[in-house]
Amino acid sequence: MQMNFTLDGSAVTFDFGHCTVAGWTGRDAKAIQHHIDELAAIGVKPPSTVPLYYRTSFGMLTQAPVIEVVGSGTSGEVEPLLVAKDGVLYLGLASDHTDRELEAHSVALSKQICAKPVATTLWQYDDVADHIEQIELKSWIREGDSDDWVPYQEGTIASIRPLGDLIDGSGLVAAGNHGVASAMLCGTFGAKGGVRPARSFKMAMHDPVRDRTITHSYDVVELPEIA
Repeated sequence: MQMNFTLDGSAVTFDFGHCTVAGWTGRDAKAIQHHIDELAAIGVKPPSTVPLYYRTSFGMLTQAPVIEVVGSGTSGEVEPLLVAKDGVLYLGLASDHTDRELEAHSVALSKQICAKPVATTLWQYDDVADHIEQIELKSWIREGDSDDWVPYQEGTIASIRPLGDLIDGSGLVAAGNHGVASAMLCGTFGAKGGVRPARSFKMAMHDPVRDRTITHSYDVVELPEIA
């Protein structure tokens, strides 16, 4: 599946053939427990170990401004996106949109069933490696009929398990060495006010050293649940 990006001011195309979602990747044990607790509040069982690597369909990656979901129990999560191709790493921005109702039954299925929105800009990983943990991520949601963006998540990559550890544990680079690119969503932060659905989701990743920002937003269309 091909996706187009802007990289250093130029257009590039990647043919993806592999996607992983890394879960439970918080570095701070208290932060991990907070996220586990907020999900437990909506019926999600705790993980068997941390981190966990969920293989998902690469066809779920999307840059579309609208995604369709079944029912009203889904929500987005802002996450760093790592892309590997022929031994070269890139950093981008994605949302691990997840079916929270299904998550209570199976975390893997809840992630595999939802599209994974991806921003259209990438950075060279080597360009940010020396200050990677200073990079800031934020998200906002639109709830109900309001057009106001409500702050939803905020943190830095320093709050996530070191990306080098996730790269080594996931096999990301090896998966991107066979003529296709591999992608990995790398984890998230707790939500202000708790995990909840929204009709629109906006996210941003800011590099304070190079003073540049990647943004992306998408609307969520709910398909009816038919009994």
